[in-house]
Amino acid sequence: MADYILVLDEGTTSTRAMLFAKDGVLAASAQKEITQHYPQDGWVEHDAAEIWEKTLACANEVIPKAGGPALIAAIGITNQRETVVAWDKNTGEPLTRAIVWQDRRTADFCEDMRSQGFEAEVQARTGLLLDSYFSGTKMRWMLDNVDAVREAAVVGTLAFGTVESWLTFKLSGGTTHISDASNASRTLLMGLTDTGFSEELCDLFGVPISALPHVVDMSGGLALTDKALFGKSIPITGLAGDQQSATIGQACLSPGETKATFGTGAFILTNQGEAIPRSGHRLLGTVLTQIGGKRTYAIEGSVFVAGSLVQWLRDSLGIVREASETEALARSVPDSGGVTIVPALSGLGAPHWQPQARGVISGLSFASGKAHIARAALEAMAYQTHDLANAFAADGRPWHTLRIDGGMAENDWMAQDLADILDLPVDRPQFVETTALGTAMLAASGVGLYGDLASAAEAMRGDLTTFEPQMDTKVRERRLATWQRALDFSAGQSKG
Repeated sequence: MADYILVLDEGTTSTRAMLFAKDGVLAASAQKEITQHYPQDGWVEHDAAEIWEKTLACANEVIPKAGGPALIAAIGITNQRETVVAWDKNTGEPLTRAIVWQDRRTADFCEDMRSQGFEAEVQARTGLLLDSYFSGTKMRWMLDNVDAVREAAVVGTLAFGTVESWLTFKLSGGTTHISDASNASRTLLMGLTDTGFSEELCDLFGVPISALPHVVDMSGGLALTDKALFGKSIPITGLAGDQQSATIGQACLSPGETKATFGTGAFILTNQGEAIPRSGHRLLGTVLTQIGGKRTYAIEGSVFVAGSLVQWLRDSLGIVREASETEALARSVPDSGGVTIVPALSGLGAPHWQPQARGVISGLSFASGKAHIARAALEAMAYQTHDLANAFAADGRPWHTLRIDGGMAENDWMAQDLADILDLPVDRPQFVETTALGTAMLAASGVGLYGDLASAAEAMRGDLTTFEPQMDTKVRERRLATWQRALDFSAGQSKG
């Protein structure tokens, strides 16, 4: 019986194929790194052809472990959001490199629009702020600066899409150009109550609506793979942006439930139910689920640098050889020795939204060693999350517990530090890769293995470990005061 779900998890630094059994147990996986291109300061790019080729290779590696394609009930795709791919509809080939969500090249464009007074209108319509993080300004930049993209737009062969859209197009043999509602809600080009992309918003940002995909549900019969790829057409029945997928994977399906994913960045979402999210403290409103045309929403805070800070310590500074070493280093010293890191390596995200801020390492002395720096890097995760907790509370959505996931969540020291700084219980699932699990739930319910998403979540979700706060109040307050001073200095650099 075909009851395996194949999830294609397209992250910022790697692509994975993950094979889930019906009960949510991971049966097999394959992973390949994605090349990071940094052509200029603040620019981040991927090769969309590489994404496709490595995703296909990973899929072909795990499908035999299910017993062949006949035993794959469905495919789900989850992806790094906001990253933009431009390709030719006829040839199916990319027209330029993909612009990654971390890219800051459109910061000046956003500032110009903000100075013209457009941000209030855009936020009211889309739930988003005018920031280069989002997809629409990346599309506009491609049209303004890449001849092949502009020429394709003129002749009508241009296709824009986020990564799930690109992969669905390729998997379907070029027959299906769609985007799920969660990803579409991150473009600045679709209002929270719109059923598809908005002509008015596309005109505002100068993006031809004819180049955009059709907006669809996140679960159900969405597309079919080309039979030539796997020897059998497999239905694609789940699509979701990675943070919405992780929220589903954490079973945050009721209003008020909150999760935090610590991957390349850190992303906190609180289920808002059917109410349109509105924030007075620079948080984001986004589509959480759309199934059968019915939407639920989330309010979100996005931190740009989390796990990528540890990657930087490893690859650029050589402080660790493996990311996992940071936990032992953090435990090897009683505190950070006064060292504080503000990881604004690509600006500051929510709730600050200061794209020109720069990273800071403060409090260094001759007594500072790599253990202090590694510990300070992990402490920065809790500090950034605390800033978001204050913003959520100010918006009337305080957290009562926090469910964490992502690669960094496996670090016990960091999980306990989160609980201590937030002064809240922190729950971690046994299987921390809830981004892929959430999409498996969507695909499983979408193909009919379960009656609905709630049933899939109940059956496929595993056990939890809880970290309770233990820190003395004075220690917490002292550490947060030190963080605030470093944060103020970081923000000040953007004005100097």
